Amino acid sequence: MTDRRTLRKTLRAARAGLSPLERRHAAERIAELVAQTHWLKPGIRLALYVAVPEEIDTAPLIALAMRRGAKIFLPRIESHRDRRMTFSPPGPHRRYNRYGIAEPDTTARITASALQIIFLPLVGFDARGNRLGMGAGYYDRALAFRRHRQHWLGPRLIGIGHSCQQVDAIDPTPSDIPLDAVVTERGIHVFRGENR
Repeated sequence: MTDRRTLRKTLRAARAGLSPLERRHAAERIAELVAQTHWLKPGIRLALYVAVPEEIDTAPLIALAMRRGAKIFLPRIESHRDRRMTFSPPGPHRRYNRYGIAEPDTTARITASALQIIFLPLVGFDARGNRLGMGAGYYDRALAFRRHRQHWLGPRLIGIGHSCQQVDAIDPTPSDIPLDAVVTERGIHVFRGENR
């Protein structure tokens, strides 16, 4: 099996090779597919993220969630050294973290366990719901509580990616947290009875 660093490099190159039109179509199609689910309800607490240039633009999905009356939260890095992340409501003020990603500049924050749905970026995914991220581990640490649960109590974890980011298998590490579903421009992949 390809090592994670090589796989990450290959998948990032495939994603970078998509045209602006393909990227825009994927962002719009993903929002259309999510609009057909039961996921976005008024008052639901959900996390999205501000996409970096190589990721799928989340603006259409954020606009959809706002129209549906969801309470939106965005990731906010609390400690780079400890790889600690919380979630804050978007507001008029932003700050940029060490990766150049915009974050809400506010003292209001909640932990991942207080959310009902988290949409996650990904570099790759497989048919078992294993996710390959950028490698920093922020989401895995924020979601570590899910490894110790006997029964599913949320939050629902939904990856967002292009179909070209699916691979046959990703060998998970002990700290990896599997996804409940992935949405690509080609459809919704559901894992482990996610239709709850």
